[in-house]
Amino acid sequence: MAKASQRAPVLGPAFIRLLARFKDDATSPTAPDVSARLATWFDWNRAITLSRALDNLPAPAPDGATFDQDHDADCTRVRDRLLQAIHAEIAPVGPVDADAPDPYAPYRQHYQAQQRAMQTATGNLRGRLRDMLARQSTAKARLAEVDAVMEATLSPREHTLLSHVPALLGLHYQRLHDSAASADAQASATTTALFLQDLRTALLAELEVRFHPIEGLLAALRTR
Repeated sequence: MAKASQRAPVLGPAFIRLLARFKDDATSPTAPDVSARLATWFDWNRAITLSRALDNLPAPAPDGATFDQDHDADCTRVRDRLLQAIHAEIAPVGPVDADAPDPYAPYRQHYQAQQRAMQTATGNLRGRLRDMLARQSTAKARLAEVDAVMEATLSPREHTLLSHVPALLGLHYQRLHDSAASADAQASATTTALFLQDLRTALLAELEVRFHPIEGLLAALRTR
């Protein structure tokens, strides 16, 4: 009896492993060299800006709100709203027709809409937290400047990489759709339910990625 081919395990965060499963190819198990990868993302201008943020005294922070329990609770509310939108019943833009030229299109539009909501909410929240961090102390103001440089440098790359997720989900959808093409209605419905679960899992994993810098800022703000 022929042995089923075994794929090498994919190393990396849960989000990366999930995307590798959607892609369904033999991804190299070698973990990426993070320092080497980051070196390609920083041009000399960004490197100088980061060096200045680390070495120079930060500029005085403008007047504004200081971090307190209300702001902490507001961060929780922002995350909860995004989680509720992800767990809500998926209502794609337009009808989902398996016989349409592009039956995945409504799901792609739904995922992209969720991405835009996450990007807007987390971007605004990150900026507000950074401003409040800069008002706490000189050391924390330097950390806020470093975060601003990192966001300006890495966010465009992050946006480009995350914009590929709907396409990977589309490949996953197509494989499931093809496997269920000759199945009965009940099996087809089960396949759709499995896909929707995977779509939500991808959105939840992406939300975690987008909240990583926010959690770092919150940890600094809570430390006195």
